[in-house]
Amino acid sequence: MSAEVFLRRGNDIMNLPLSIVRAAEAGGYAVGAFNMHNDETTQALLIAAERANAPVFLQVGRAIIPHIGLRKAYEMTKRIAAESDAVHVIHLDHGSFDEVLEAIKLGFTSIMYDGAHLPFEENIRTTRRVVELAHDFGVMVEAELGRIPDADQAVDWSSYYTDPDEAERFAAETGIDILAISAGVVHGVPTMEPQPLAIDLVRDIKERVGIPLVLHGASGVPDVELTDAVKHGVHKLNADTDLRLAFRRGIEETWAQGDRQFEVAVTRGRALMVEATIEKMRLYGCAGHADDVRVAAVSADRGW
Repeated sequence: MSAEVFLRRGNDIMNLPLSIVRAAEAGGYAVGAFNMHNDETTQALLIAAERANAPVFLQVGRAIIPHIGLRKAYEMTKRIAAESDAVHVIHLDHGSFDEVLEAIKLGFTSIMYDGAHLPFEENIRTTRRVVELAHDFGVMVEAELGRIPDADQAVDWSSYYTDPDEAERFAAETGIDILAISAGVVHGVPTMEPQPLAIDLVRDIKERVGIPLVLHGASGVPDVELTDAVKHGVHKLNADTDLRLAFRRGIEETWAQGDRQFEVAVTRGRALMVEATIEKMRLYGCAGHADDVRVAAVSADRGW
């Protein structure tokens, strides 16, 4: 049985992605969800998950899909993850309707359909259709409500925050498993003073929807605010920029010493990304919690 798809508790077989998030909700922590960009960054996330004994969402995101395509990104991730003992999920991040359909066919067990740019009623209608299709194949569905700006973009936050009334209706009418909200996060790391997270908004939405919440753009958010968000209902945290910067730093430090082989540089980048990812897992509280979901997995020998 695939370690990525199912786990077993007693005589019950359950969907692994949803079980990971529900275990985080029950345990009062958040699972980390991080993007991969190549072999070494994928390896870094899995090594970190093994060392921290943490579950991890390996996210096929918006940068890699135009670069190599959804199928190749999935095949790369699956190939590398098959050599790891880490409790992991391969997750489509910010997928369009067509990408969601392709992801289900490829074998993804967790998808995020992004209809947040659509009018509210259309977002409900298309998300509900995604849920119907995905749940037929045992695939967990994340969706988003509200808008998330890019770092350092000047915005009127009142027009970006997720509306609690809309969130309550959206969750009820779509049947989604987890909800990504806008509560002050941005895509990227802000260079100016960041917007404080709207913790009261997080609490209000969680009370109304009753399902785990997700925050995208956790890079650059003060630790104390993320911890507070977790206490009030956020149980999946997405981060990419901080980890990419760690990988980049390893490459730049290596080449600053003079000419070095590319493989030496990316190996150093991978090592720094492992360290940065473990720090995130400890902050989110998921370190040490891989055993909250028991997965039977057999790993092959690996060269990394």
